[in-house]
Amino acid sequence: MEQKHPINEVLNLTMARLKEMIDVNTVIGTPITTPDGVTVIPISKVSLGFASGGSDFNGKNQAANRDNCFGGGTGAGVNITPVSFLIIRGDNVKVLPVDPVPGGPVEKAIDMVPEIVDKVTGLIEKQKEEKAASAAK
Repeated sequence: MEQKHPINEVLNLTMARLKEMIDVNTVIGTPITTPDGVTVIPISKVSLGFASGGSDFNGKNQAANRDNCFGGGTGAGVNITPVSFLIIRGDNVKVLPVDPVPGGPVEKAIDMVPEIVDKVTGLIEKQKEEKAASAAK
């Protein structure tokens, strides 16, 4: 019959607690939808460190026919860092990084071109609708 070692129980308990803390929803967050139909999905980076150890030893007053004493422990550290947000507006999808975009103003301007075109197009359409409405009066 296989004998269970205490280190197995320590490791199983630690891994179960880590599994409770970290799941897919930690990396890809729960989508948030605004009343105007924009969906924002947070994206994070998860780093994990884990260590365990143990030792069997004889106690001072332990009888020779008894099992050895066990001392052991585990430890873990988790770091969750927000990376970006995925913004979905209709058919338009945009990634908004948390850190500033590397590069200078030219790269930032190029990244903003689609958004600027959408705003200008919306403004022109709004002006056309206002002219049509005032002409119909």
